[in-house]
Amino acid sequence: MALREILKYPHPILRKKAEPVTEFGQALKELIYDMAETMYAAPGVGLAANQIGILQQIVVIDVSPRDDKTKLIPLINPVILAGEGSDVSEEGCLSVVDYAADVKRFTHISIEARDPEGRKIAFEADGWFARDIQHEVDHLDGKLFIDRISSLKRSLYKKKRRKQLKEEQADFDD
Repeated sequence: MALREILKYPHPILRKKAEPVTEFGQALKELIYDMAETMYAAPGVGLAANQIGILQQIVVIDVSPRDDKTKLIPLINPVILAGEGSDVSEEGCLSVVDYAADVKRFTHISIEARDPEGRKIAFEADGWFARDIQHEVDHLDGKLFIDRISSLKRSLYKKKRRKQLKEEQADFDD
């Protein structure tokens, strides 16, 4: 299997809506394995297929403590059916370089998805697990956590990112 490149903001694929998965088989399982390997290597707690340039509704999540055995949860075609409560907490993202911000999310959600075999699954999630699922499902809709912060904070981040990219390009050109 292979580590995949994680796309960074402002890559246009990060803004596209992912398509539902219709074929469940070995290719999907291999992609999930690659996504998990990429997420763990980053290191991260979640990864959406958009983040590696694949516009399919696939996310992998593992919010278990790093000392524990991994508890990978792949979700195919996930849908948040309901949410309640709210909490503001800091979020970062493997695709949003060098930035974290407070984001308001539901504290409890109901989810429906498919497993890698194509079987329907439904469950509820709370706390950090619920936050991570919401973050990854946003990716599938072409949204980033910076879309959920104030326009001032977002514009300051965009300005900082443009400067980083300009400096990277200057280093590359040298």
